[in-house]
Amino acid sequence: MTRFVYATATSLDGFLADADNSLDWLFAVDGGEDSIAGLSAFVEGVTVMVEGSTTYRWVVEHEDLMAAPRRWQEFYGEKVTFVFSSRTDLPLVPGADIRVLSGPVEAHAELLRDAAAGKDVWIVGGGDLAGQFWEAGLLDEIMLSVAAVTLGSGAPLLPRRIESSRLRLFGVKQVGQFAELRYAVRSRG
Repeated sequence: MTRFVYATATSLDGFLADADNSLDWLFAVDGGEDSIAGLSAFVEGVTVMVEGSTTYRWVVEHEDLMAAPRRWQEFYGEKVTFVFSSRTDLPLVPGADIRVLSGPVEAHAELLRDAAAGKDVWIVGGGDLAGQFWEAGLLDEIMLSVAAVTLGSGAPLLPRRIESSRLRLFGVKQVGQFAELRYAVRSRG
């Protein structure tokens, strides 16, 4: 059965990216590469990735994927990537299966489930997009790698109020300077 899983890294003070929308802080934390590698078992069960345009653009620019598009496959393989955006100027990495969607996430739920073919959908980021999945009743799990760093400001982890009665902690693990936390999410309905 397809699950929608928000899997991401966050600072102790709840930010995904710094005030410049950069993720460079993540790779400066001891164990950052190990924490990312810890996602590998989860990523193997994923056939679809979903992300917002800010996250997508950062990855494309940071990894220089327009000049080296083969790196996309090294990172993500053949996974279908849906980018939610109202922008029309998104550069699409050559050879990657990237599809741009606009509008509310619930309008695309069936498309995402069909593309996932029974496997998980990875909500890569950002936090607002994950919040839209929550509001649509489409968020099944939150998988966090909490880094030993504070950023002070930036892109928030999940800018929605989700009561503790809707979250059940079912996994905790230390990986280097990261605490990996897994929460099952009960829908709003």
